Amino acid sequence: MPTDTLLQVEHISKTFRVGGKSLHAVENVSFALEAGKTLGLVGESGSGKSTLGRLVLRLLDSDKGKVVFDGTDISRLKKKELRSLRRDMQIIFQDPSASLNPRMTVGEAIEDAMIIHKIGTKESNRARVSELLQRVGLPENVKYAYPHELSGGQLQRVGIARALSLNPKLIVCDEPVSALDVSIQVQVIQLLKDLQEEYNLSYIFISHNLAVVEYLSDEIAVLYLGEVVEQAPADELFQNPSHPYTRVLLQSILNVPENPELKQEMLSIQGEIPSPLNPPSGCAFHPRCTHATDLCKTVKPERKNVAEGHFAACHLVD
Repeated sequence: MPTDTLLQVEHISKTFRVGGKSLHAVENVSFALEAGKTLGLVGESGSGKSTLGRLVLRLLDSDKGKVVFDGTDISRLKKKELRSLRRDMQIIFQDPSASLNPRMTVGEAIEDAMIIHKIGTKESNRARVSELLQRVGLPENVKYAYPHELSGGQLQRVGIARALSLNPKLIVCDEPVSALDVSIQVQVIQLLKDLQEEYNLSYIFISHNLAVVEYLSDEIAVLYLGEVVEQAPADELFQNPSHPYTRVLLQSILNVPENPELKQEMLSIQGEIPSPLNPPSGCAFHPRCTHATDLCKTVKPERKNVAEGHFAACHLVD
């Protein structure tokens, strides 16, 4: 593993048992993430993005594969050994109100992790809480408020402050702006970008919003039914999408052109994502793909290199 690689995920899979059937949530996913960089995970609901994020942090245990974080294989670490690494791996949830204890003040919620990990003194921790609140754009007196007294945007800033409290190296951002008003989304996105530069943070950024992912990400992985169907540097993926699923995702973005001549038809993906309890044979996307052939219906495509650092799992890729 290169010295600048913070996270190495190798062939990780996760299956759940639902009603006596196997639900393949994540299947054979591999990627690497450098320190200070962002990997964007995109795909429709049910594609396995959030599950993958939790597998990386070992909030869920994988069935196969391994996760190497900062040189340590955490896949099979015992809970006591894993706990010491928890301070370096944090998560920002989609719904901050659901992730905060309604009986704890904001200050107590942020300080709680420092107490658990036995960091600092009571005085230094409270000073750290005030510092973090100010850094994420909240007044210091917010630490005395309870979650129900704050707006959604304020709560998400609290969630960011709590994630930062342990000085982590990696933060999984699980749809952190999707529940916020558009004007607040812009503020939070810029805050995340500024914090990354300031603290050299690595992000796994999960989102449906491809415009946000393009702005924040250095590399993007496209998931469909738990599998990565295409992965590339962000600029390369947006300029040269190769998988039919990626192309339709990008064409579904609402863009306002500078003049009418640049106007493009906005497309949507036909049908709904299949149930992971009964995935299609061959290429999982073939029932919704307008370019599907008989080969696509029967044979699972292998990854093909499109360019340096860019691959797609599609029979139609040259």
